[in-house]
Order: sequence, then structure tokens, then C-alpha cells
Amino acid sequence: MEYYFQFRGRSPGRRAVAESGVQSVDRAIDLLEILTDRGGDAGLSELAATSGLPLPTIHRLMRTLVARGYARQLPSRRYTLGPRVVRLGEAAGRQLGAGTGPHLERIARELGETANLAMLDREMAVYIAQAASTHSMRMFTEVGRRVHCHCTGVGKMILAQLPDEEVSAVAAHTGLPPETDRSITDQTALLAELAAIRERGYAVDDGEQEIGVRCFAVAVPGAPTPTALSVSGPAARVTFDFAEQAVPVLHEVAAEVGRHIGGQED
Repeated sequence: MEYYFQFRGRSPGRRAVAESGVQSVDRAIDLLEILTDRGGDAGLSELAATSGLPLPTIHRLMRTLVARGYARQLPSRRYTLGPRVVRLGEAAGRQLGAGTGPHLERIARELGETANLAMLDREMAVYIAQAASTHSMRMFTEVGRRVHCHCTGVGKMILAQLPDEEVSAVAAHTGLPPETDRSITDQTALLAELAAIRERGYAVDDGEQEIGVRCFAVAVPGAPTPTALSVSGPAARVTFDFAEQAVPVLHEVAAEVGRHIGGQED
């Protein structure tokens, strides 16, 4: 469970990493992960309580991270993630999505609507690649954008790949904030929706992220972390009849993307 969304402290496996590597680097990464899990903001006492490290050690490591731009210290003396973390994240996202362009372009070409590829980034979904529709009225989501999973097609498809107990922990942490009046805001309703998604093999965002927009999404098999592929556009064009054509194409392309990400392409 901790892999996906929550830092649980230093397990024996993590200690083994520190013992076989560089302990200060391991500890610095722990602190960055704690900051991320706490929404990007934490004080020294919170970092100490979660990491189990002595305050002088934390202070020394955070001072180094601040000097290198990976953390910032606010006027309140609390710490937050720094701008260089954003740069790393953007570069990692581009690398993960690298080479998937032709696959997504096939969706945009055959279905005429925007294709998106997104993966789980702790409790959020992050878009890592896109191919835009050729229509003048089209959907656009910038690569690198992070969105809540419960109110997006890709996000619900990602959650459907997790056990219910992990989904419940994500829901408890994010609080299921509504983006529109159609968003799911109840954990029981979310789990029921995910069960339906698993049964039919695809997810639907019917105006839950943005009114007037509809999205269909499928899982990417073989991806190293839960990943989803979607097609989205104005609800007037992306109808439920449209899904009969779109979903088979999405499944076929998702298999291609999974082989690409897993390094199994010919």
C-alpha cells in the first residue's frame, strides 16, 4: 500500500537500502517523500515524528535541500517542496511518455478526439502524454498536470486497478473533493463505481471533472504502476454510442502502449 500513496516510515527493506548505499541520500529522499505525502508542506517536528530521525539530522539535511533548491523554508519556518523537484517531475513524466506519441496519435486520428495517457502518482493521477484532436473545439490537458482520481476517467480507471482497501485509504486522504455537481463524493459510491468499471472494462467521466466533457478510459496492461489511456471531448460528440467504437480501439492501443512501456515491442 505505501508504494502508491503513503509514507509509512523506515521498513527493514528501506534500512537495507541505506546500509548498502549512502545513508544521508536515503534520509534526504525520505524527507522529500514525507513533504510530498503531507501535501508539500511540513514542520521540523512533523518530519521528525514521521521519519524517526533526530532534529539536528533533519535540520542539516533540510538545509542542504534548501540550498540546492529541492526544498524551501517558508517565513513560518515550515518546509515545502522546492522548484527543482518540479523540474525533475516534469522530466520524469516526459521520459515515461516518450515514444507513446504514435500510439496516442492513432487514437486522435481514428476517433477524432483527444487521447491522454496518465499514471498513478501517489494518490493523484498525472498526465504523461497527449495527442490532440483536430477539431477546433477540443479538450486540452497539459502534460504534467495532476488531478484527483475519483472524478476523472483515467483516475477512476487507475483506482479500479487497486484493491478496495487502498482505494479507501486514498479516499480518506484526499477527501473526495467535488470538481462539479456530478463528481462522486461518497466513498461507498466510489467503490461501487469501481466495481462496475472492473466488470465492464472501462471507466467513464461524464461531466465529473468539467461540465460538458465526457471521457472513456481503459487500463494499460503491463505498466509498472497503474496507468490508464483515455479519449475525451465535448459530450455532444463523445456520446455513449461513440463508446462502442472507441473502447475497442482504446483497448488495442493500450496493449501496444503497455508493451512499449514494458520494453516488449518488436
